[in-house]
Amino acid sequence: MTTFVRAAVLTNYLEVSQHLGLNPLELLAGVGLSKAQLQHPEHSVPLEATVRLLENSAAASGCQTFGLSMAESRQLSDLGVISLLLPHQRTLRDALQVLVDYRQLMNNSLALHIEEVGKTVIIREEVITQSPMPCHQANELAIGVLFRLCAAQLGAHWHPYSVHFTHVAPDNLQLHRRLFGCNLVFGSEFNGIVCPNANLDMANPHADPAMARYAQRYLDSLQSTAGPSILFEVRKAIYLRLPMGRASIEQIAQAQGLNVRTLQRRLKDEGYVFNALLSEARRDLVLRYIENLNYSLERISDMLGFTTATSLTRWFISQFGMSPSAWRSMKKNAPVRTAIATDTPLGRAEH
Repeated sequence: MTTFVRAAVLTNYLEVSQHLGLNPLELLAGVGLSKAQLQHPEHSVPLEATVRLLENSAAASGCQTFGLSMAESRQLSDLGVISLLLPHQRTLRDALQVLVDYRQLMNNSLALHIEEVGKTVIIREEVITQSPMPCHQANELAIGVLFRLCAAQLGAHWHPYSVHFTHVAPDNLQLHRRLFGCNLVFGSEFNGIVCPNANLDMANPHADPAMARYAQRYLDSLQSTAGPSILFEVRKAIYLRLPMGRASIEQIAQAQGLNVRTLQRRLKDEGYVFNALLSEARRDLVLRYIENLNYSLERISDMLGFTTATSLTRWFISQFGMSPSAWRSMKKNAPVRTAIATDTPLGRAEH
């Protein structure tokens, strides 16, 4: 099943690629896309082709921050019709809920989860593809856009603690520091933003309840009556919740508002079983974590829901034909660079 996103995701792709000396038409053609498809922001383009385009463009230009460069010049209006509703939300919490409720009108491949821990909030965001593939640029684009949305909503009151990425740090962090202005954590357990709890419920002085109602009625009229695939929603939930230790079938069913039997039946109707989806997510995530030499096998096994490091090792051998230690030895010529957020309130950011 092919997953699609709005062409608005690639707004300013042509400008950024040309600025970096690339031939955007050639790169678009290389993944089966065309310039004409980018002229209509509300039209759909294949997600996998979009992700490959960003990765290929970063490689061809030598610009490790290609996706973030696109995010830096984004405007709220580039989010498409959803931008009619966002500015009139009463709080940042309400704005984030709009992103969840109307994700089909923007980018249904984005998984978003808000976790409140005391006075701290963890906003987790993941780009989920149908099959595992590098998503460094897509994730940086998504987090950059989300960060700018929060800043637009709160203005001078937006004071995040840290921004997290599961991939390794680029050679040059100048753009990251300019755009985010807070602690950066690479090789993290998750992609997302950590901020004070108070940010979520701070009042937006520009909110207009009447305009919000008008915009919401319009967006409701555009929503697909069919709704998203349960398969894709479950995959997104697993990717978000597995590192949190909350990816049992009972917990995923509850997150979807279903009982376990109903979830199993609906997955079976699409030709899948839950354990296969869980194993698929583990295969993708373990390769992210195993590259970070600061993560012990005990920590990785805990993040992926294994009871012991030995269990993780047995499973890894069954999936990849070698032990985690052998895999790391094979990759030792590509050392991992990490940036540590030393004063973030999250112990998980400490490597």
